[in-house]
Amino acid sequence: MAYGVINLHNDIETDNDKIERYHRTIKNVVDLDKFYCAQKHIAAPKTFVDRYNNNRYHESLNNLTPSDVYYGRGNLILKKKKRNKKTTTFTTERLNI
Repeated sequence: MAYGVINLHNDIETDNDKIERYHRTIKNVVDLDKFYCAQKHIAAPKTFVDRYNNNRYHESLNNLTPSDVYYGRGNLILKKKKRNKKTTTFTTERLNI
């Protein structure tokens, strides 16, 4: 009978790494900006989170935004990107011949 070590916390560790990376990113962005009034400093994290979720493409999400994935628009966007790439490649090849 063989006994082995089972890592039960693998998913938790991965999630923790992602959360720590997110916090480091927001800290770096907010801390690097120079704020000359308290209201802008208070609003900075909200602005960052909005941009992070709605405008910033994530390589780990196939270059989609988190909101695209969350609201189920991901597959439609990927299909459209694939179609555009195919059309562009075809046009480029035709022009270069």
